[in-house]
Amino acid sequence: MTRPIRIVLMALAMFVAANVIFAALDLTPQIARLSAYNAVFPGRERLPFGNDISQSCNLIVNNLDAMFASHEIAAGAKPANEYRVVLIGDSSVWGVLLKPEETLAAQLNALGMNKTGKKVRAFNLGYPDFSLAKDLLVLNRALAYQPDLVIWLVTLNSLPAGRQMDHALAQANAAELKPLLPAFPITPTAQTFLDKTIVGQRRNLADLARLQLCGPFWAATHQDQLIRANYERWSVDLEADDHFGAFQPPALGDSALAFGVLDAGAKLAQSKGATLLIVNEPMAQSSGKNSDIRYNAFYPRWAYDQYREQMTASAKKFGWTYLDLWNVIPFNEFTNSPVHLAPAGSRMLAERLGEEIRNGK
Repeated sequence: MTRPIRIVLMALAMFVAANVIFAALDLTPQIARLSAYNAVFPGRERLPFGNDISQSCNLIVNNLDAMFASHEIAAGAKPANEYRVVLIGDSSVWGVLLKPEETLAAQLNALGMNKTGKKVRAFNLGYPDFSLAKDLLVLNRALAYQPDLVIWLVTLNSLPAGRQMDHALAQANAAELKPLLPAFPITPTAQTFLDKTIVGQRRNLADLARLQLCGPFWAATHQDQLIRANYERWSVDLEADDHFGAFQPPALGDSALAFGVLDAGAKLAQSKGATLLIVNEPMAQSSGKNSDIRYNAFYPRWAYDQYREQMTASAKKFGWTYLDLWNVIPFNEFTNSPVHLAPAGSRMLAERLGEEIRNGK
């Protein structure tokens, strides 16, 4: 056997051995928890999310270990003088078209509030897009960081029962989600031994590496999304369409919305000693064409009105602390979506939630 062939065979044997060891030890979760954020680089103020890494040095990871390890909430132990508030929800909470310092969490921190003699510190754990199941996963991880208060902002788009598992984060973490929702039809995809190898995990490992490589950019610029000044604003003139997704009038139906996911979150928070406040988040209301049929491009009036009625009834039934803020922000304080707030709108909402934090038990 010639020397080149021996070298090739040896390299192949080492490659196979490395993959077998990697899979046998299931090293991907351990690697995901290793992060230069909060050590070499400051922790991110939002969970990583981005569709174009070249524009903002941000990307979608779908690995909860890596997501939380990169976030500022993982920087260290909770200070004794801190009243910790965690915000979860959709892209409106994450802050699409908002700089990190303009998000709801940052605006709450700017109020300089105190609660029970402690300084209020809010953390932004919102994550695009709409799904209560996705939010429940984030809540489950967030509770490890000892929040005193969790504010869960929701909207009708988050609740349709048939859409809960459409979110990529829910699909990627279905095995973790299933015990949180034992009555919900969740079928995790079983990982084979090959799936756990370096070859099987190559996409995940590449994403984890890219996230770390974004650290210097984040530290230098404090920028995690590209904000264009010429974005398309939400539509004031609406289609004469009274459908809400697959639903049509006159009724959503008793089982159309996943209130059980909210209740699972309420019980989970209570089990960890955290107070949960569920908030129906503000939305823009059109006064343009066909506004008698629809509030906005998202919601026909009949569906949204029924949703609000069902939310109120469910809060009473399950004993949730619930706040309906659907109409507290002027329509001109929304940007490219009926739920995405402009900086001033974000400040208004922070001030309203600040009242709840100060006065709540």
